[in-house]
Amino acid sequence: MALGRYSRVDGRKLSSNYCSTLTATIFIGVCLLGVWLLASSPVSPVQNLDAENTHDNVKIPASRSSDDSVEDTSKLSNSNANDVNEKGNAKVNDDTGKSIDLDGEETKKFDGNLGDFSENAVKEDNTLISSQEVKNDEPQEVSSDKEPGYEDVKKINEQEEDRPKTAEQVTGNVEFQVETNATESSEGREDIFEDNQTNMDNGEEGKVEKTTDNHEDAKLDHGLVEKSDNSTEVFPSDVKMEQGLVEKNGNSTEAFPYGAGSELADEAKVQNGSFSTQSTESKNEKEAQKSAEYESQSSYTWRLCNTTAGIDYIPCLDNVEAIRKLRSTKHYEHRERHCPKNPPTCLVPLPEGYKQSIPWPTSREKIWYRNVPHTQLVEFKGHQNWLKVSGEYLTFPGGGTQFIHGALHYIDFIQQSVSEISWGKRSRVVLDVGCGVASFGGFLFDRDVLTMSLAPKDEHEAQVQFALERGIPAISAVMGTLRLPFPGRVFDVVHCARCRVPWHIEGGKLLLELNRLLRPGGFFVWSATPIYQKVPEDVQIWQEMEKLTKAMCWEVVSIIRDKLNGVGIAIYRKPTSNDCYEQRSINVPPLCQDSDDANAAWSVPLQACMHKVPTSETERGSQWPEMWPSRMEKTPYWLSSSKIGVYGKPAPEDFLSDYEHWKRVVTNSYKNGLGINWSTVRNVMDMRAVYGGLAAALIDFNVWVMNIVSVDASDTLPIIYERGLFGIYHDWCESFSTYPRSYDLLHSDHLFSQIKQRCNATALVSEVDRILRPRGGIIVRDTTKTINELENMFRSMQWTIQTIYSKNNEGLLYAQKSMWRPKEVETVTYGIK
Repeated sequence: MALGRYSRVDGRKLSSNYCSTLTATIFIGVCLLGVWLLASSPVSPVQNLDAENTHDNVKIPASRSSDDSVEDTSKLSNSNANDVNEKGNAKVNDDTGKSIDLDGEETKKFDGNLGDFSENAVKEDNTLISSQEVKNDEPQEVSSDKEPGYEDVKKINEQEEDRPKTAEQVTGNVEFQVETNATESSEGREDIFEDNQTNMDNGEEGKVEKTTDNHEDAKLDHGLVEKSDNSTEVFPSDVKMEQGLVEKNGNSTEAFPYGAGSELADEAKVQNGSFSTQSTESKNEKEAQKSAEYESQSSYTWRLCNTTAGIDYIPCLDNVEAIRKLRSTKHYEHRERHCPKNPPTCLVPLPEGYKQSIPWPTSREKIWYRNVPHTQLVEFKGHQNWLKVSGEYLTFPGGGTQFIHGALHYIDFIQQSVSEISWGKRSRVVLDVGCGVASFGGFLFDRDVLTMSLAPKDEHEAQVQFALERGIPAISAVMGTLRLPFPGRVFDVVHCARCRVPWHIEGGKLLLELNRLLRPGGFFVWSATPIYQKVPEDVQIWQEMEKLTKAMCWEVVSIIRDKLNGVGIAIYRKPTSNDCYEQRSINVPPLCQDSDDANAAWSVPLQACMHKVPTSETERGSQWPEMWPSRMEKTPYWLSSSKIGVYGKPAPEDFLSDYEHWKRVVTNSYKNGLGINWSTVRNVMDMRAVYGGLAAALIDFNVWVMNIVSVDASDTLPIIYERGLFGIYHDWCESFSTYPRSYDLLHSDHLFSQIKQRCNATALVSEVDRILRPRGGIIVRDTTKTINELENMFRSMQWTIQTIYSKNNEGLLYAQKSMWRPKEVETVTYGIK
């Protein structure tokens, strides 16, 4: 009987058949066990696949959890040949399927720098992605020639869980989300703008839509990144942003003024590799169709304004229809503002041959004649060295009616007469009434003094326009029947040189308006013929002024003769207490009622009364401000912590936070990030100033800033003056009192979205075009919807959109005006004589 082909179990050697069967059984059992292990382990999509520039090792990302280990092991074993080249360098595929070498030798290295994003780094679904899928600074290493087993990967992941993560541990579709840093609230704007954060916490993504110029990298104040696993990361030193600033191809886009503006939503916790999803594709297509439909409906037709004033049209000062209806012009009513009920939406024409304005400081001495083509003032005032015609230029020798030998001598002569004036230290903000071409204010810049020059639009044609074209602050206004649009007790010095204002008439009503504007202890510098001429009319005026100033308790500090210019100057000082008022035997002029607010100035009729001097130590005007430049940065003494500021913090903290915010914005964004050529910028307007933070942040730039506080906003204009800056009240539902082509740069912080709730936004855009010089620009920070609307409107006027950025329903736009003017004409009936 043949024996079987297997051995007995008596200790002897097994047969070959028996061994084969047993081996197969064991192998099947092990396989089943492996299948069971794989089936029982939870598998989640791989978040990160990290690799480093090594020839022998593949590194496992720190962001993996132990639950990812099985799938990771499988991926490493199955894709080892594709993911590592002959040298052992890890590679991944981009969205196009193109291989990307992660060692940085053959392809662009991410290095954690947002400025390295490629053009496809910003997807239409607003998801910010990197141009390569993987980068990890400090992952654990696994030998590339050995496939990592389950326990090896698990051990590595457990070690990596406690390792600090870096900004480079971000995969292809994971967005950067800047965490709102609680500790930043004391120095940033995170909790300043609490009223506006509702719209900004909605989790929408940021998107850089368009940029045109390359600039320096922007900086990040927070330095924190929040990933999908809620861990916080610190950016490397070369990756910096400023509150929501995102860079694309080196182009800095803007930082928002709101804390929540620094956050980007992290929507994609589950990664899809290089593949798009049907949901994303469909969403993008719907948005594209909606955008196209919106653009097709948002067409604008612009026309050229046909008015009597032509190229110099100022709607509120050239309302011929309203001026005709005036019952009297005795008090210069025809020079005051008469705004049309429906402001124009047409565009003011350009002068023939208009050229880009000459930069400061050359512009102080000469301007292009074609830009302000008026010569009548040359005929009237040429002998007083106001201005002359020289070929294609208008030149300004620096003289004036009272200082024909130059403004600087005159300015220094004033300080020599009264040393306490101390230009640029004690005296920082000056009002020049009847300024002419503003040479006085223009040369006070050399003494670190900021001058608000004021003159009416009268027979001295375009005198204020000459000033603005020269780069000198000025507005068109008249001392008539209404208060000037400034708060009370804000000017350090008021100056009048032959300003043709009858100070003494009607109880001194006009001089009492200067008393309202002048700080207690401030100076009134008057240079006029009644001081030094003996003709009967001048003698009578001098006697009236002596009587009036004495009754007003103004002290005569100096009356002196300037021999070089042959003029006399009288300098008065306003009292610093109420003692003199109380000791007067006759209460003329009377004290104003306690209910009379000295700061109320918008269309308020003049009154022949004097406001009492503040005496409380906590009341504005009871003390002189700090010396310049300290006053710009120091919180005003009268700003109490018991008062809540505009942004919800105690007022002093609010003030400082606002200043720190705008310094960061200017430094990190405006200075280099928007494509602004600052060498061509001189006249700047902040259309919605709060504390004057932007103007203060621009103090080292070769510019001056007109701060506008809207009449329906918090009255912070006194704070702006207190810090040595200046501004004016205005209602943007009306035209501004300036000539066309007056400003190089406008700044609007959430103005348009507010205006369109009560006014015609198209009229405001038309006004912006009127105020702005060709090739000048406007920075707009507003809601995304408003930004999109403005983009369409600006493009319809053939403006250049230099930068546009949106995130969390907030956006920023920088647009540059062109020389384009429409062909079609619109006759403005109320502007025709």
